[in-house]
Amino acid sequence: MSDSTQGTDSGADAAQQESATPTEAAPQQSAPSPAPAQTPAPAQTPVTSRGQQALRDIMGGSLVISVLAVFLALVVGAVLIALTDPGVQQASGYFFARPGDTFQAIWNAVGGSYKSLFEGAIYNTGRPDFASGIQPLTNTLSAATPLIFGGLGIALAFRIGLFNIGGQGQILIGGAFAGWVAWSFPMPFPLALIVAILAGIVGGAVWAGIVGWLKAQTGAHEVIVTIMLNYVAFYLISFLLRTPGALQAPGTSNPKSPAIPQAAQMPGLFGIRYTVTWAFVIAIAAAFGYWWLMNRSNLGFRFRAVGENPSAARTAGISVERMYIYGMAIAGGFVGLAGVNQVLAGTPGGFSSGFDAGLGFDAITVALLGRSRPLGVFIAGLLFGALKSGGYVMQAANGIPVDIVLIVQSLIVLFIAAPPLVRAIFGLPKPGTARRSRRTIAKEA
Repeated sequence: MSDSTQGTDSGADAAQQESATPTEAAPQQSAPSPAPAQTPAPAQTPVTSRGQQALRDIMGGSLVISVLAVFLALVVGAVLIALTDPGVQQASGYFFARPGDTFQAIWNAVGGSYKSLFEGAIYNTGRPDFASGIQPLTNTLSAATPLIFGGLGIALAFRIGLFNIGGQGQILIGGAFAGWVAWSFPMPFPLALIVAILAGIVGGAVWAGIVGWLKAQTGAHEVIVTIMLNYVAFYLISFLLRTPGALQAPGTSNPKSPAIPQAAQMPGLFGIRYTVTWAFVIAIAAAFGYWWLMNRSNLGFRFRAVGENPSAARTAGISVERMYIYGMAIAGGFVGLAGVNQVLAGTPGGFSSGFDAGLGFDAITVALLGRSRPLGVFIAGLLFGALKSGGYVMQAANGIPVDIVLIVQSLIVLFIAAPPLVRAIFGLPKPGTARRSRRTIAKEA
């Protein structure tokens, strides 16, 4: 009996253990470990090839922006020509009756005007021979020469971080120095020409060096100083041209200088038939000298360092104040060459107080369009020389106001100064923003 009771108790205990085991193990089986949180993968920008990236950089670069800025300015100029043309206005009066007449009048006005601009600046197809047909191109080179000189000087100041708008004063002083030396110290050719050119360079350098010295010593803003020196130079030259024994020609009461001696006059590059002189060759040499100075010389490196970050340049041991003086003096020397061209080539019969002809302010436009680079300034000078040379022919042949050419020049500066606007109009990419390396994307993932 005891054995049966014991067996019964042991069976009950076993049954309790079997029933309790799954109950205790159930929570362990029904509560699995939580899975780690999964973060969404970042959006991956497609990787472009090097060729595609290079194409994006070119299409969104400064060269394409400059070309499209000129194109947009010409388009706006075409609209203005169409709006001011009498034939277009007359045809538009019965537009709904005969719309084709209006479009034909627009084509005749715009096409004829730009054809005249081309023939007045590059090649005149109406001339009987090539020698006379190419004469407009030589006029363009002649008009571009002082713009290249002035643009290089303004561009050099830009690269140093200075805004030189004193081109008018530097042209006046440089030209006056060159003219005074030419007729005051008679010398044989080519010594007289060389000395007169050097005098003009020195005159422009001294006048602009004053700005650099004031900037370095007193912190005076170069914009205010150059504007004031423009007025000082203009009225100083006007006074000297009315003063006997100074710059006034002897035996006359007119405010005009003596004629430039033949030995000091700039000779013609292709003879007396064409207006372009050896000053254009000097302009090419000046552009090369600017490139060498800024990219191959120690002084140019210091100029660029000061222009990028004056504080960092000063920390590196560069005298920022000295660079301001040197930079403005050299910039004034370049601009002074424009004055030399105006006196020794443009007005060899004697000059008056307005021989700068507004070139000081046009040079700012050339420097902006050229992005302060020597090749860019050279091409921009040729472009504005073509607009200036062809604008008068366009006015004479088609009755188009020459002010439209000035509007086109102003619009070029406007579009050049606003690259995002040009990119938005043509849907161009911004250079350097599309490519992301595989390593960067893998690191983000």
